[in-house]
Amino acid sequence: MRQHLALLVDNKPGVLTHVAGLISRRGINIEAINAGYTEDADITRINIIVEVKDHWELDQAVNQLAKLINVIKIVILDDKPFVSYDLALIKIRYITAKDRIELSNLAELFHAKIVDVDKQSLIFRLAGREDHIDAMLNMLQYYEILEIAHTGSISLSRGKDAVKHMET
Repeated sequence: MRQHLALLVDNKPGVLTHVAGLISRRGINIEAINAGYTEDADITRINIIVEVKDHWELDQAVNQLAKLINVIKIVILDDKPFVSYDLALIKIRYITAKDRIELSNLAELFHAKIVDVDKQSLIFRLAGREDHIDAMLNMLQYYEILEIAHTGSISLSRGKDAVKHMET
């Protein structure tokens, strides 16, 4: 089962490596991981999507992560409502002006932005839920996809409570 974790950690070198290493040593697949600053300059937020067999395996990993000295808080977002978005950059080759127009129309349909245009390629920037990005990729299968960069999900819990105030 797929689970979304939000970790608040000290903003120090090597913390992301320790977190990822602990998860991988437990044999848990990390499907996506990203880290970034928060409203507090001393704290980094790490969003992780993992694939686990069951809740026991997840609980074991969370308990071990909580023991790491630089981990402040861990919340399993799937336990409550949350909002999750991905960012993708997609480079597509096109041959004719007609192809470029079709791709431009497709971008508009999916609320994607064309951020770069060359004589035979363009780059889309698409933000949305994972299924939204997958749907666009499905529509782009008729064109030559040259390159994709995909962030993986970043997520926030819904409602007034921030992760730092949630119970683990």
